[in-house]
Amino acid sequence: MIEATVQAMSAQGKLLAWLGPAIGPQAFEVGAEVRAAFIARDARAEQAFIPAKLADKWLGDIYAIARQRLDSVGVSQVYGGEFCTYSDSERFFSFRRDQVTGRMASLIWLE
Repeated sequence: MIEATVQAMSAQGKLLAWLGPAIGPQAFEVGAEVRAAFIARDARAEQAFIPAKLADKWLGDIYAIARQRLDSVGVSQVYGGEFCTYSDSERFFSFRRDQVTGRMASLIWLE
């Protein structure tokens, strides 16, 4: 999605990115098939995963993966990426944490 968005904007080399709130690397637990899919897309993604406590589960850093993908399409000014929606229940909705739906929004604009 990141690569397609940058390409569609036709602004490569002129973009900066801000990574908004997302599940953090201590809480984003995925199965081996999800990890494999990320690594198949970009081998550098392997660096963004560490083994979880459960067998065949991994903790993934989606902020690191986003930075890698942005870098691959020439976006080097990347900010944000320090909030965890799962662990910060005072500020953020998390379906994984609460099993209740909610809404969040993302924005993109051109100047």
